Order: sequence, then structure tokens, then C-alpha cells
Amino acid sequence: MERHPINPWTWQEALGYSQAIEIVAGQRVLYCAGQTASGTDGRARYPGDMRAQLSAALDNVEAVLGAGGYALRDVVRLNYYVTDIGAFFAGFDAIRERLCASGAPPAGTLLGVTRLARPELMVEMEATAVR
Repeated sequence: MERHPINPWTWQEALGYSQAIEIVAGQRVLYCAGQTASGTDGRARYPGDMRAQLSAALDNVEAVLGAGGYALRDVVRLNYYVTDIGAFFAGFDAIRERLCASGAPPAGTLLGVTRLARPELMVEMEATAVR
């Protein structure tokens, strides 16, 4: 499989994402349901703490990826649904380094929403991975 980031600018690289990702000859695709800061019991963790919820949600994305034989570097799209965009940007450093370190920052979209499935959740991440 060949992966080609398409970035007509360079500013997004410091933020840990790409404008687009072209995949040539991908064999497998994994569509992940939205992942939140839920623990293994399904209960929300870290109410009111966006930074901690971002980190926990990305942990859960990585757990789903790993269970399917994928890694963070295989993610080509990572969408964020957040209840507070300002808090998202203030806490984004909690995951930005992990996304940059993957060597393949994904494309993605940030969406502000009024609430998620449970009111104590502040962020949900939806990933697509290709191998």
C-alpha cells in the first residue's frame, strides 16, 4: 500500500493532521465507531476535563485499532465531535504529539456539537484506517 499525504500548505503538520490522504492499493479498511473517554465498563471517565477525555478517547481508538490488527499510523481520517471547541484546542496537545509521532497524521474534521450520547462526555473520535 502506498500512502500519499496531500498538503498544499505546511501549517497543519505542527497540528498533527493532513489536508488529505491518498491510498493506492490498500487491502483492508477499518471503520471505527465513535470512541469516547469511556472505561472498560462503559462509564464515562474524567467529566469536565477535556484534555483527559481527549487522551482517553485516543487510547480507546488505539485499542480498537489494535484489536483489528491496525495501528495509529494506519488511520487516514480522524473526526472529532466536541461539546466545547475552545477546550478542545486548549487540550489538543494531549494527543497532538501522539498523532505527529505516528509518522502519518490523518486527515480529519472538527465539529462542535451541543452534546454527545451522555452529557458528561465532551469528545468523540471517529476513525477510518487502511492497510
